[in-house]
Amino acid sequence: MSIYDELGIRPVINASATLTRLGGSIMPPEVLEAMLEASKHFVNLDDLQRAIGEKLAELTRNEAAYVATGAAAGLVLATAACVAGSDPAAIARLPDTAGLKNEVIVHKSHRNGYDHAVRQVGVKLVEIGMALNTYPWELERAINERTAAVFWFQGAMSGHGDLPLEQVIEIASRHNVPVIVDAAAQLPPVENLWRFTQMGAALAVFSGGKDLRGPQASGLVVGRKDLIDAMRVNGSPNHSIGRPMKVGKEEMAGLLAAVKRYLALDHEGRASQDEETVAGWCGELNKLPGIHAERSFPNEAGQPLPRAKVVIDAQRAGLSCDEVVKRLEAGSPSIMVARAGADGLFLNPMTLEEGEDEVVLARLQAILKQA
Repeated sequence: MSIYDELGIRPVINASATLTRLGGSIMPPEVLEAMLEASKHFVNLDDLQRAIGEKLAELTRNEAAYVATGAAAGLVLATAACVAGSDPAAIARLPDTAGLKNEVIVHKSHRNGYDHAVRQVGVKLVEIGMALNTYPWELERAINERTAAVFWFQGAMSGHGDLPLEQVIEIASRHNVPVIVDAAAQLPPVENLWRFTQMGAALAVFSGGKDLRGPQASGLVVGRKDLIDAMRVNGSPNHSIGRPMKVGKEEMAGLLAAVKRYLALDHEGRASQDEETVAGWCGELNKLPGIHAERSFPNEAGQPLPRAKVVIDAQRAGLSCDEVVKRLEAGSPSIMVARAGADGLFLNPMTLEEGEDEVVLARLQAILKQA
């Protein structure tokens, strides 16, 4: 009996995305082995964090690196580092930021639920631009002596009404203001591990539990050594704003193993396999009445991987998209998919284990043929 059987919880086939609410991803054996090995010994966490950070920095072609308890925790600590630095008095005061640099600039088009991670440090978010466009002078005017950082949220929201990241970095750098890139779901491509910082961003933040397939409670922050050093003293095990965001020795070791594995992957081969899966899905599903399936690219997070968009004509198919999604989720095994408007769904191969693509197709065909 598995732990899920014992608790009455049904595991699912994830044909949606690397979503936190679905557990992020499935850790491969080498990650689990590293975590198990780390769990067998006591160790000085400060020394371990520093040593693993140095190794991660070397692997990702960065000046420094830090392991956080997820990308959102990385945003908190990155903000704290920009506001309080390594000053013990300022660190002890957070989230009281009176008298400190306590404004963070963000595009209006980039506002999202992860604002909470930034705002909990006690900063004020200063919006620039509108939903459809932003002008360079708006960023210039927003920068002042209270500006701690500019945050850039890379992904589906970027490129719609914002300034280009290169221009944001150029303007901010002229004023000695660090740019922090939230790149939580921006792997692949693997080059993003060093691309943003080589462009001049001060820090880039990635999820450890998405495509890296490291521990779900891990995040990777890469970039400037002075800011990474400040993140360490603002984070656990120190008594600071990051104390609740405890990253264990197991997560640190697991993330290091995950990054090593990720760098060694055949990313072109993986993308080719996903293309083959999507083409196979579309070819078979388009044989069914009322179904139009097509390749969708990039995926929901803007990653350069394909997925299948399946549009269902309820009258011809005999079943609405809502009912199809419900039946996929209610079946055994449960299959989770993403919605594509009122009458469509997305099938994403990137989170499937070997053979699950065939299970997803067979279940969808059975549901639609039965209708």
